[in-house]
Amino acid sequence: MSNELILFCEIVVVFSLLLMTKKFFGRYGVITWVCIASVLANLITAKNASIFGFSTAIGSVMFASTFLATDILTECYSAKYAKKAVIMGLCSTFVFIIATQIALAYHPSEIDYANDSMLTLFSMNLRISISSMVMYFIANMADIYIFEAIREKTGGRLLWLRNNVATILCNCLENFFFIGFAFYGIYTMNDIIMIALSTSVIEAIVGLCDTPFIYAARHLKYGDEMDDDV
Repeated sequence: MSNELILFCEIVVVFSLLLMTKKFFGRYGVITWVCIASVLANLITAKNASIFGFSTAIGSVMFASTFLATDILTECYSAKYAKKAVIMGLCSTFVFIIATQIALAYHPSEIDYANDSMLTLFSMNLRISISSMVMYFIANMADIYIFEAIREKTGGRLLWLRNNVATILCNCLENFFFIGFAFYGIYTMNDIIMIALSTSVIEAIVGLCDTPFIYAARHLKYGDEMDDDV
């Protein structure tokens, strides 16, 4: 199976699971999704794959799902739930980083078999970790603000427009600033720009693919939310 086909399957599976989370657990399920996806995106983004000829971090879809989740919360409930989800996602990532660094601090026993793999996966550059958390927070908060602003300007119409503009713009800007802050002085400026451009192309494709899912989310209601006026 090609990487491009795997990417398409991942988009369908991940975004469908997010919709199921909303259906079965409501707004708090979507908030929980943001927390889980934030941690998973930081974990699996360590792996790179060639997609459409670009070397791309495979955490792109999982990270993009946090934008879809906050858009769903803003559209179906209110921005206060979306902002709460972003803050909780930031806290989850912080706890994840602290927990893994404490685990690495322990001296492994003679029968340990996991320490070397954990060192490879969890050893983090402090600047990269801080850059990731800061840009995650700024980008997702900006996504909520832009999504709301476009909704007000269009009178609640053109869901596809506010979803795509907010998601793609904030996702790509987050990508450029994160790569710039995290890898300045490590890679040349040309390399940084090329990595950011190639990753942004993939993230824009993923962002466009989430449009039918946010339309579907408007029609999915969880039990006691059926009569909500929000």
